[in-house]
Amino acid sequence: MSSVDELYPVSCPFCKIADAYPPEASPVPQSPDPERVDPQAHVILSTPYALAFLDILPIAPGHILLTTRHHYRKLSDLYTTPQHPNHPSSDETQQALESARALGEWLPPLSRALCKVTGIEDWNIVQNNGERAAQVVPHVHFHLIPRYQEGRRENAGKGKVDVGMLKSWRMFGRGAREDLDEEEGEEMAGLLRGALREEVEGGGKAKL
Repeated sequence: MSSVDELYPVSCPFCKIADAYPPEASPVPQSPDPERVDPQAHVILSTPYALAFLDILPIAPGHILLTTRHHYRKLSDLYTTPQHPNHPSSDETQQALESARALGEWLPPLSRALCKVTGIEDWNIVQNNGERAAQVVPHVHFHLIPRYQEGRRENAGKGKVDVGMLKSWRMFGRGAREDLDEEEGEEMAGLLRGALREEVEGGGKAKL
């Protein structure tokens, strides 16, 4: 077992966020305190099986992470049937099944909320499995990355715009990313929660 495996999920940042923001009566929390964890977490969604919050190193303003509340390292760990020889218990299987279902159910309304708030028409949904596939946090998660039209600001924060990124639509690259500005993050998260709440209350029937 690698040192990374030994550390997780005890020091998993996503598990820490899950512990700090338990499910509420509504899947969209009203006004979660971003300082419950360090670094701050700007939470958008909190359900028994899924969480969504802003990436702290966003590729573009509004970059969302959708993850499972329970710890699974890779997408393949979301088993839905008993596996031999070390098959999980029925409770663990049901938990994994509900977690997988929650990811699929929340991707569309989160996408619609993201488009409504940012005004973008194009976005990436990216999911990495393992270090060689650019997975930084070994806890299964999806990136929802807005792609702004030419001339719109593509990078986050108050730093210099990477014009090359605007033209190439590069998927990842630390050089084009900046730490999330806390004030901007709080404002963006509030707008996204409002749009997502409209999605939930409207039955998810909003159109792009």
